[in-house]
Amino acid sequence: MTAQIWVFFAGLLATGAFAGLIAGLFGIGGGVVMVPALYYTLSALGYEDHAMHAAVGTSLTVIVSTSLRSVAAHAGRGAVDFDVLRRWTPWIVLGALTGSVIADLAPGEVLTALFGIVALLLSAQFFFGRPDWKLAQDMPGLPMSGVLGTLIGTLSSLMGIGGGVFGVTLMTLCGKPIHKAVGTAAGFGVAIGLPGAIGFMVAGMGELGRAPFSLGYVNMAAFAVLAIAAVFLAPVGARLAHALPEHRLRQAFAIGLVIVALNMLREAFFTG
Repeated sequence: MTAQIWVFFAGLLATGAFAGLIAGLFGIGGGVVMVPALYYTLSALGYEDHAMHAAVGTSLTVIVSTSLRSVAAHAGRGAVDFDVLRRWTPWIVLGALTGSVIADLAPGEVLTALFGIVALLLSAQFFFGRPDWKLAQDMPGLPMSGVLGTLIGTLSSLMGIGGGVFGVTLMTLCGKPIHKAVGTAAGFGVAIGLPGAIGFMVAGMGELGRAPFSLGYVNMAAFAVLAIAAVFLAPVGARLAHALPEHRLRQAFAIGLVIVALNMLREAFFTG
């Protein structure tokens, strides 16, 4: 095994560990860490033709395991609204499948730019918004829940994230405490990751120039390494989330989004 491959797997382990912390801490599935890390790694190894699509597809696959681990940790603390999950999951699944189809047709630069712009806008609400800002006292019912759930699933699948950046924002604006929103949004990751990953596997079949051990646009070697590392760290992130005061958690969430958003915008508009 060459030194390049050893560096590749070491980087994946570190990325997976950090992604697990992020998943538990913010309920966002770890995709905000994995997508750029996988993109840069695959590009550096010479697989840049499908690097962004592979990064998104592989991230969604890992998100299934990190989200399951994260939601279990939050549920143990009573911080998951299972009624919201039950009502919103079918629409989120529909959106995730739609997003995987659109992503197959979109250039990588479009996916990175979309991620950066949306994440930057959401971060402003979390950092500058006050906890008492609310659009409603509870989550909307049909038909709005269907529209919003499908939109969350579509955008999250396009970006390779677990839906927390949208789900946490929506739930806090609809009266949910931040810790309950984070725990519930972790469950969105399963509804997005599983159908989204399957969609990326199917869409990438037969494409040339993919990295070894790829199933469609999902790199199974990267999935295995990232998932193992991430699953063990998700409960640690969940414990940190419940140890932090609400306003600090909101600010930390916003700062993390800004860093990722600026990096994605730089990649979309100023490189290549």
